[in-house]
Amino acid sequence: MTTPRSRSTASVPQAQHPYKVMALYKFAALPDAESLVAPLGAFCRERGIKGTLILAPEGVNGTVAGAPAAIDALADHLFATGPFGTRLAGAEVKYSSAATAPFLRMKVRLKPEIVTLRAPEADPSQRVGTYVEPQDWNALISRNDVVLVDTRNDYEVGLGTFRRALDPSTSSFVDFKNYVARHLDPGRDRKIAMFCTGGIRCEKASSYLLSQGFEEVFHLKGGILKYLEVIPPGQSRFEGECFVFDERVSVIHGLEPGTATLCRACRHPLTEADRSHADFAEGVSCSHCAHDAAKSHAAAERQRQMTLARERGGAHLGDAAALEAERGRRRKALRAERSRRLASRLFKGEAAG
Repeated sequence: MTTPRSRSTASVPQAQHPYKVMALYKFAALPDAESLVAPLGAFCRERGIKGTLILAPEGVNGTVAGAPAAIDALADHLFATGPFGTRLAGAEVKYSSAATAPFLRMKVRLKPEIVTLRAPEADPSQRVGTYVEPQDWNALISRNDVVLVDTRNDYEVGLGTFRRALDPSTSSFVDFKNYVARHLDPGRDRKIAMFCTGGIRCEKASSYLLSQGFEEVFHLKGGILKYLEVIPPGQSRFEGECFVFDERVSVIHGLEPGTATLCRACRHPLTEADRSHADFAEGVSCSHCAHDAAKSHAAAERQRQMTLARERGGAHLGDAAALEAERGRRRKALRAERSRRLASRLFKGEAAG
């Protein structure tokens, strides 16, 4: 059986890596979500798929990775032949690839919401804002009468965002409601454009804004990930890298891995500048957690155990991960430099034209 295509299918070549990554979400009525958790987990584990899938009465959300054939089988299971029937057909799905396994284990979780806002009046299955294709996004956000809002959390915005975008400075999506109440006005802000990583937050945020009396609400279809996939670097208005919730940490144009890494103490994403900060100590602390004595102590002890294991000729549980992180950072730096060179050539070509 042919698996239904997602609403955001790949349109640029992807590197031929051994792992296929599938990010997906769909707001759909799943009153039987609890009974679907265990069978879905078993289906994935039997095929070596790893990652996280969240099921809730309002739908599904998650990112998983595995062998290409395994991910294709999961897509068919979710959208056509499995116990979900056709309820997830038309889900927002994005595919990419990875050279190394992005996840360590497989988790299927049952939650009250697939993206937590705690606002019952926001129901994307009933009403959402206007979808804007990535190819039309630049024109929309260039308008002076459009208020551009990044709906992601502060640490995500810190890695990269669109020019002119407002940063709500939230640490949780639940805080977005307070930001709207304090900083946005339906009488003043007549046109609002929003974006997030893959589109799911914006669907819920747009539904919430409409419930609060905002009349014209737009959101980037497929999110930043789709934009980075299909918009050439020379035409991009996105600055920096896009944070993703797996071991890649961040991605750039073409959905290639970026240069960001994670602090192993506090899990905050780190840029090259962060790693050059005086408070950064590999595996121990960064500028975001250096003054948190408990986290720094725990990380320092973990780093000490890893060092002792190496000296004894053994291996610590976190040793391989740390070494792979270092190798990954070097690979990311090389890919990022190639991407910057490509963007520069494209820009010069357009200028000459």
